[in-house]
Amino acid sequence: MGHPTPAAVWIWMFPLLLLESRAGHLGAQETEMLEGQECRPHEQPWPTALFQGVQLVCGDVLIDDNGVPTAVHCKKLKYTVRLGDHSLQNKDGSEQETAVAQSLPHPCYNSSNKDHNRDLMLIPRDRASLGPQVKPIHLADHCPQVGQKGTISSWSCVTSPQENFPDTLNCTEVKIIPQKQSEDAYPGQVTDSMVCANESSGADPCQGDSRGSLVCGGVLQGITSWESDLYGRPERSGIYINICHYLDWTKKTMGSKG
Repeated sequence: MGHPTPAAVWIWMFPLLLLESRAGHLGAQETEMLEGQECRPHEQPWPTALFQGVQLVCGDVLIDDNGVPTAVHCKKLKYTVRLGDHSLQNKDGSEQETAVAQSLPHPCYNSSNKDHNRDLMLIPRDRASLGPQVKPIHLADHCPQVGQKGTISSWSCVTSPQENFPDTLNCTEVKIIPQKQSEDAYPGQVTDSMVCANESSGADPCQGDSRGSLVCGGVLQGITSWESDLYGRPERSGIYINICHYLDWTKKTMGSKG
């Protein structure tokens, strides 16, 4: 029996090379992807989206039938708030979009520096048409506890460190971590008015991203505020506006605009 020809060797090896190449490609994707996945459509009917033209600015929530809390830095000169979204591109008839007529920042927010403290704003809007796909979420009446589990729902990026924003709402399971852990990771940037959460695999909002909310036990505990660039490090966490610190102001402000 003679030696195989080069062509015969190539034909025999090609399927193996193809499989190896495909496995390597999939492996690279798996190391890049975060642990969030697409939410079941409208299973969480409270997320809202702020748009400047066709560009998504921030993702927030509906807290009653006419109020949306968000971060102050999401404010634009001219923008809209949309309810009932799942896919940002493909409409299913549940969407309700109106122009933002008024933005109400927390009175103690200091816009002259990069302090994230009190980075909270309320957007009154026309009363929503509530239904299975559009419902408000209750505000927490107590602060979250360390170790408590929650869910981030957002249109935040799903790869890290390269940003890749999804078309559909994504959900990620997270856990509240000790304040000290975040303070050590972000010296001088974390205050008592913030709450920190992370997922062991690193599934947190992207740097500078404000496209989601933190829900624990069926109530709103946080609005995404900011994220520092600590990709791949275990101390990395998402930083959220701690809603429980602003209950009185939120209820009073929304009540006066009802």
